[in-house]
This record gives sequence, C-alpha cells and structure tokens, in this order.
Amino acid sequence: MPESAEFAAISVPLAEVARIAGVGRAAVSNWRRRHETFPAPVGGTDASPLFSLAEVEAWLHREGKLKAAVGPLERLWPEYEALGDRDAMGILVAEVGLRLYGEPSEPKDSGQATTSALGAGQSGLDERQSALLERTLHLAEGKGAAETFGFLLERWLRTHVRQIAVTPPPLADLMAQIASAVHEEEVRVVLDPACGTGSLLLAAGRRWDGSGLAELRGQDSDPVLTSLTRARLAATGYTGSALPEVTVKAADTLRADAQADVQADVILCNPPSNERDWGHAELATDPRWVFGQPPRTESELAWVQHIAAALASEGVGVVVLPPAVAARRAGRRIRAGLLRAGVLRTVIALPPGAAPPHGVGLHLWVLRAAGTGGEPGTSPGEVTLVDTVAGQSGTGSGGTGGSNVDWKRITEQVVKVLRGSGGPGSVRVPVIDLLDEAVDLTPARHIPRSRTADLVDMRRSWALFDAHASELHDAAGVLSALEPVEVGDIAPLITVTELERAGALEVRGGQTLPEAEVERGVRPTDGVRVLTGLRRPGGPELWLPAADVARGEKSGALTVTASQDVVLSVLARDFDVHVDTEAPSVLGPQLCALRVDPSVLDPWFLAGCLRAPDNARQAGTHASTTSRVDVRRLRVPRFSLEEQRRYGEIYRRITTFERELQGIRQVGGELVRSLGDLLAHGRLPRT
Repeated sequence: MPESAEFAAISVPLAEVARIAGVGRAAVSNWRRRHETFPAPVGGTDASPLFSLAEVEAWLHREGKLKAAVGPLERLWPEYEALGDRDAMGILVAEVGLRLYGEPSEPKDSGQATTSALGAGQSGLDERQSALLERTLHLAEGKGAAETFGFLLERWLRTHVRQIAVTPPPLADLMAQIASAVHEEEVRVVLDPACGTGSLLLAAGRRWDGSGLAELRGQDSDPVLTSLTRARLAATGYTGSALPEVTVKAADTLRADAQADVQADVILCNPPSNERDWGHAELATDPRWVFGQPPRTESELAWVQHIAAALASEGVGVVVLPPAVAARRAGRRIRAGLLRAGVLRTVIALPPGAAPPHGVGLHLWVLRAAGTGGEPGTSPGEVTLVDTVAGQSGTGSGGTGGSNVDWKRITEQVVKVLRGSGGPGSVRVPVIDLLDEAVDLTPARHIPRSRTADLVDMRRSWALFDAHASELHDAAGVLSALEPVEVGDIAPLITVTELERAGALEVRGGQTLPEAEVERGVRPTDGVRVLTGLRRPGGPELWLPAADVARGEKSGALTVTASQDVVLSVLARDFDVHVDTEAPSVLGPQLCALRVDPSVLDPWFLAGCLRAPDNARQAGTHASTTSRVDVRRLRVPRFSLEEQRRYGEIYRRITTFERELQGIRQVGGELVRSLGDLLAHGRLPRT
C-alpha cells in the first residue's frame, strides 16, 4: 500500500487531534460545534468518534491551527492505538525494540512465551501487526533506532500511565547506590523479581557494568512488560553473548517462581502493593515464610520474605514499600522476626513525590542475608532508621518535604549514613527497643530532635511570623482606610471576547503536558515551573527543562507565560485568577493566560475584576461538578487606563493581604505544634 493510502486510512480520536494541534480536548470539541467544515467522523461511537487523520491535518492547515507538520512517527502511532488494547500495542513496541537491536524475540529458556498475552499463533503477531512492524522497521532506517523505539515506548507508557507504575530513574539509581554502599564484595548477579519495564535492572547495569557484573535477571507476571524489559536492556547494549548476561522471564514470582534456584548478590525490587489475590491460601506452607505466613492483607511482607530467601551469602536487597508496612498491626510478628534475625537492617523514609503514588512518602527497606555481619559503625543488634524529609527540612517528622525532592542531597545523606558517618535525620536503634507490641519501624517516630535544631527552628519560625505580621499590618492599614462610595451611573461592562476583538488582550489556552517529561522535586535554575492549577495543595513542584520548554513553545506544543500575564483556572470549582509575577510558567490544560496590551489594559486591574466571585458565577456553565468558566464571557468595567491603574494598585494590596494571611496561618500552625511538643517533653522554661 503506498504511503499516502496508508496515511489516509489512519483514524484518530479527539484526544489525538487535540495533541496534534497542541490544544486541549475542549478546544477541539468547540471547533466541531463552531465550524461546519470540520471533518465528519469516519468511525467509532457518538461518545468516542474517530476521524481521518489526513482530513484532520488538511483542515488544521486550512484554518491555520496546525502549529507544526505531523511527523512520520506521529502518523504511525494512531495505527498502534488502533490495535485496540494495551497488550497488543505493548508486545509490538517490544518487538520493534528487539528487532532494531538484534535481540531474538524468543530467548532460550524464556519461561512463559511472550505471546501468551495476545492469544495469537506461534508467531505472536497477526498479519496486521506484522505489516505494521515492517513499516516501523523501514521508518527506523531513516529516523534511527533510538528515536523510533524511544518514541513508541514513551507514547505507550504515557497512554497506559494509570495501569503501569514505572520506577523513576532517580529512585532506581538511589537504590543501586544504597546496595553498592552496603555490599562490600564483588557483585556478580543482580535480580529484580518484579521487574516491570526494567528500570531497576537498567540502574544496576549503570552501577556495576564493567566491574565484574555477570548476570542481570528479571521476572514479572506480565509477559508484555518482560518483553519491554528485554527490549530496553537490548537498546542499552545487553544483547547476545555480551556481559552481563540477561535473563528475563515471565512468571508469577510468588506462586510459580521461574528462577527459584537463583541466589543473587543484589536484589532491587519495587513490588506491587495492596494486592489481595497473591496466593495467600495456596502458599500457606511455603518454605520462604521463615518469619511467619504473611496475612492476606500483607502481600508486601510476602515479597520481603521472598527477597530475603533469594539473597546469596553477604547479599543485599533494597525494596520499595508503602509506609504503612512499617507499622500495620497485622505484620508486627513478621517485622519482629526480620529484626531478630538481622535481616532487616535499614528503613529509609522518602519524601512524598519521590515515586508513584506521589502523594505518599514511600519507604526503602535494606535487607541482608541472614547471618551477615552489621553495617559499618553499627552493632549487630541495631537497626538504622533514616528520615530524608527530616534531613532536608530540619523539622523532623513535622517537615513537609513534599516539594523538595532533591535527589542529590538525599543520595548523599543516605550513603553517608550507610557508610557509618551518621548525619541529620538518622538514628541507630537497638533491636530490643523496637520489639514492643507495635514493632513500629517508621523512622520519623524514632529520630530525636536535638536542642540546637529546636532552637534554630523556633527562632526561624518566630522571625517568619513577625515578618508576615508586619506585612499584614501594613496591608490591612491601607485596605481598612478604604470606604465604599455611592456611585451614580454604574460603569459599562465589556467582556473578554470584546477586549480580544479590540486587540487589548490575547487569550492563550493551556495544553496537555508531556507527562513523561515533567520532572518533580526541587526546580533547578534552568527549570521552568509547570502549573496544573492555581490552588495548589502541598506536593512536589513540577517543572520542565528550559531547553524542552523553548522547543515546545516554538513548535506550539506548550503554552508558556510572560511576565504580567493574567493566568486563570477555568474549572468552576477551582476558579482563581493570578498575575504571573514568576514567569515563565508552562500551563496545563485547565489553565489559560491573558496577555494584555499594557497601553490599554492594566493586568492587576483585569485580574482583580475577573476574580470576583459574581463574575465567575455569571460566566460558569453550571452543567455539573466538572463545569467550566467560559473565560471569554467574563466582564470588566470600562475605565480609563489611569483609573485602571488606581484599582490595580488596590488589588495588589488585596493579594498581599491574602498572601500574608496564608503565611501567618502556616507559620502559626508550625509554632503551635513545636510549642506543644516542647511542652509535652517538659522543655519549656518555668515561669
């Protein structure tokens, strides 16, 4: 089939049209309603229509709405989506990687066949998939193997982000560094018994390749993920007879371990959590349960005991666990057994945002083979507890830390502690002190606060409180002197639509963000913040590298603000308006920016008027809990520029008043908690 015919046959959903045009899906829906020339659906359903990609691209060109030409990989991806399900798409992406990097699709002794997820014939690919594979390989001859496979993998992961948890590379590298700091012998065999898409095995390759590493072994119950793991490892250079030897098998690790004979020097694992159907009844007499049969609700402790059983002499295991595993009552007997045997040596608390789920501060447990000696600087009967949140904030368990995932600092802190140097946010606790009724291993509950830290924190908090109080007093003094006045004629109103037509402002809608590229944590100097809402709760700061933002803005794929742009949140339940004084910022799909002509409009006046609750009610759709505010229906009074600036200055004072109120509330809460802790421990001076 000639390329033009293939292209004409590609159909895409509304979400793909929005991505190609670099706008939100709502914008495409508006185009369908407002433009009779918009292409008619060629398939799908009324709720999920499909459109001809060729017709859509032609229409976007004619209407001047296409920011950049659709590339060959972009044209190819809808055909992958048309395969219909996650497994069919994933196995084909894996096959592309394996073929591009010279790895046979069916390795010797591969365990369960990688084709079982498809229910296809012996070849694993049907005629449609095979034809698409050949076209992809042909395209890769021009685009390059790395770009082609990387694009397909990234797009597949983004499409199924809710179904697949990927260990972030910084966390994977931290886990490898922890194992390297603890394991003093040569590392020959590294195992990940729940390998997913292979992030931890890749980190192990980066850490130990070239230093005696002989085997990288992975296993996962999902054959699609094991195929992708092999493809990613092949893309890194682990193919054929080259060391390290790669063995990745598809099998249920807990129920039917296909690598039960393996004794690994290092095990890195981010196992599934909160599973109920993990084999509790059928594995009741399993010999791995040395420390007790895990309760049905404690699947994580089944993984911990499996890892402990698979460690070679002197071996080290590093496993990611939810924080509840350290304290749940149902698992206290197994935790006690792990402590008594010296298997569990270290518990490290990470700040929220370090890995999915981003709202939870996950833990890392460091395990040693039973009978192994203690870590440097520890006694055999001690456990090391590390709280990286306390280490970065100096506030112990009260620190927030969610917006400060500084991987470099966390790595330095953890490695320093594990090598026996100690440091802030860490403590070595005798095992006997932990063997109470709770056996609670949560680090923050055991790390004492020093008198110096208390003194520094209190002084800093009171200084912040005084600063907020002073600013609040000044703003309140100005605002309290304002007296409402009676007016004769009400000023005429003008809508944002009319201002846009007059050239006084430009409306710029936020766009779908490249989720796989958005970074979380401390924003570097060359990072551009990403906004997904204006009323942001505590959590990790989002940002993109400046170079990526520049490219995205140039191509029209990203909406980036300039200084003094007025930014609006368009969801009715979260409606808010800010003047962006920290530009540039990248806006997500629930936001939009108004860029004003300063010779006509004052941005602070505009923001103050648009933010009025009554204005938002008038412009809202009121259709449902997800109703939106129609920005173009918002209204402002017709004032001269001089009058606008006077009102704009008042609104600046209002925002200052609001900001200082929030600041004094936050710092005041911290002071109340700190004073309460000191009072409870008898550390306040007697009057």
